[in-house]
Amino acid sequence: MNQSLVQIKRALISVFDKTGIVEFAQELDKMGVEILSSGGTFKKLKEAKIKVKEVSDYTGFPEMMDGRVKTLHPKIHGGILALRDNKEHQVVAKSQGIEFIDLVVVNLYPFSQVIKKSGVSLDEVIENIDIGGPTMVRAAAKNCGWVGVVVDPADYAEVLAELKTKGGLSYELREQLMQRAFAHTALYDSTIYNYLSAGGRWPVTDSKFPAQLNLNYQKFYDCRYGENPHQAAAAYKEIDNSGCNVINAKILHGKELSFNNIVDADRTLNIVKEFIEPVAVVVKHGNPCGVSVHQNIDIAFQQAYDADSKSAFGGVIALNRPLTKKIAEAINKVFAEIVMAPSYEAGALEILQQKKNIRILELGEIKSEKIGLNLRQVEGGMLIQDYDTYHLKKEDLKVVTENQPTKAQIEEILFNWQVMKNMNSNAILISQNKTTLGVGCGQVSRVDSVEIAIKKAGDKVKGSVLCSDSFFPFPDSIELIAKAGVAVIAQQGGSINDETVIKAADEQGLVMVFTGIRAFKH
Repeated sequence: MNQSLVQIKRALISVFDKTGIVEFAQELDKMGVEILSSGGTFKKLKEAKIKVKEVSDYTGFPEMMDGRVKTLHPKIHGGILALRDNKEHQVVAKSQGIEFIDLVVVNLYPFSQVIKKSGVSLDEVIENIDIGGPTMVRAAAKNCGWVGVVVDPADYAEVLAELKTKGGLSYELREQLMQRAFAHTALYDSTIYNYLSAGGRWPVTDSKFPAQLNLNYQKFYDCRYGENPHQAAAAYKEIDNSGCNVINAKILHGKELSFNNIVDADRTLNIVKEFIEPVAVVVKHGNPCGVSVHQNIDIAFQQAYDADSKSAFGGVIALNRPLTKKIAEAINKVFAEIVMAPSYEAGALEILQQKKNIRILELGEIKSEKIGLNLRQVEGGMLIQDYDTYHLKKEDLKVVTENQPTKAQIEEILFNWQVMKNMNSNAILISQNKTTLGVGCGQVSRVDSVEIAIKKAGDKVKGSVLCSDSFFPFPDSIELIAKAGVAVIAQQGGSINDETVIKAADEQGLVMVFTGIRAFKH
């Protein structure tokens, strides 16, 4: 592998994204670099009065088949792939009239943009699969000992700076450009595969999941550390994802989010997205310690925070309405790691910014839909499933006790369940007036979760509603719940001991409703 400086005498330029290409080519022209080009790029450079030779004139072979065939020619690929220090390559190149190409500047048809178009046809999608471009990029990247390859307009300045200061491209830069080039083509190919294999667009399997999983992520930033200081970590962004999420949120104040910050903020936003009505959510260590729905967002915040203010210390606070000055003043009196809202009312941001270490995130419009699949890595593999986007409905509920729930209690069940489904199993949530009172989760025994939730709820438990993410296998929890003063239980149902559990609820004068839906979250 040649690792010496390479002078650039001839460049091939063929780009779809023409950002900065005229200025870049002008600088190459000033340096005496011969430029080859094709199609729209050739026309643009020609209009800018840049000295440029069309690829078809160089190869002696016309562009044909609506542009499908133009750079797929031995004079192009021989000029890119030839090893300059190989005598046989030199002889063959001379005998075939092949001239060496030292710099390849190519980016590809915008496949990812095309597939986002509404109503796009498969024919149009196929037509926007670039063939010549990736071939040239891969050829140049393979021969990085002798050739530089540029796929991103952001790299033009760095390339020009080195040409001007060193008179050529160093091996170090050529190697970096090679890595970026292969990342570019890998992303391109995987985007094509993912589109064609998803949702039955190219039905090679009866499964909704592709036979091969290709993940497209780009490093967002290096985290200071992972879950613990002895673990290295980095945050990655899903390419082409422009949705409402923590990664895309705008940091208005404070340091970059840590590994744990991102995890907690993501869990918090997931709960916020469950609701259309005004909601405030407080999360600590991945689980809610306070959630409240109220038409007045100021009241919703105060109720959510007061639900368990001790646990809320150092937590994540999120709203689905603009954050008001009143809420900002309240937050300024406590310790919060992160505050998230769609926007901030005039004066609210200035109040929050008085705290140096708080992270303030602007979410923009909050959309509830979750696109794609839920991935979870395990050692040696990956688990894939749909996101749990199910919203419990009144029609799902089946009253199994003699006592019947009121309309208000049914509404409370629906609120409670949307929060509870975002808690770690075994999950038990007690609420009243669409505000959480007691959270019990992450326990190996459901009865333990019940005891914790009751303890957290304290004196407010009387007349409340309790939801469970699965069924109650035994009546022991029912007895604890009744003794505490809970009025309504909502659970999945489906245990072999359902009759015994229902009987216990009737004996205690409780209302019990089966949801028919399990909501495990591991």
